[in-house]
Amino acid sequence: MKKITLIQMRQNQKARILEISGGNILQHRLLSLGIYPGREIRKLSHIALRGPVTVRVGRSVFALGHSMAAKVLLEIE
Repeated sequence: MKKITLIQMRQNQKARILEISGGNILQHRLLSLGIYPGREIRKLSHIALRGPVTVRVGRSVFALGHSMAAKVLLEIE
């Protein structure tokens, strides 16, 4: 099992969320979107040069800022 951040993940790749390394505000914000440890996530796209990252969690699609996505640690099988 390999541990990476959401930024390092390739497009259309699935992974399981291990942890969110940000503070309480970031954790609460992502939790309200349904992004929490143990949940499966798929990266849809990433705009280069610190642009937003688009992800699918369940049936929802979100765009996360670069710094926010860098704090989501994932486990790839």
